[in-house]
Amino acid sequence: MQLGRDWIAAHLPHRDAMCLLEGVLAWDERHVVCRAISHREPRNPLRVAQQLPAACGIEYGAQAMAVHGALLTRGRLRPGMLASVRSVRLQVLRLDDVAGELRVTAERLSGEDDHILYRFSVASDAGELLGGRATVVLDAGLA
Repeated sequence: MQLGRDWIAAHLPHRDAMCLLEGVLAWDERHVVCRAISHREPRNPLRVAQQLPAACGIEYGAQAMAVHGALLTRGRLRPGMLASVRSVRLQVLRLDDVAGELRVTAERLSGEDDHILYRFSVASDAGELLGGRATVVLDAGLA
């Protein structure tokens, strides 16, 4: 089952140009694979001086994690925040000059009631562009 940008926009808090993902290619209980084309968009809100630094790929990964959460909870996404990123490997300097679409993958490594650990990667046809691990804290600030 492939889900498009409209489904993502309806289930994530990111709106308009800040909704970076174009669709879901595949998912299961542990993984999600999304596609993105917004890295080439001149109006991408993450651009700095007409360029999209590779570190912005972390936000692509974070949105894939949120998509995975929405899929697992059947659209009832709990508020969450990216608490930390670790072991980030940037293989390129920029994303805006990458031809073609991006594949954004998130793999849930572990999780509890209030936090989840993911591995994420952003790749193109040429291979991995960046990757790392991220911790998401759920319902942060609601206590």
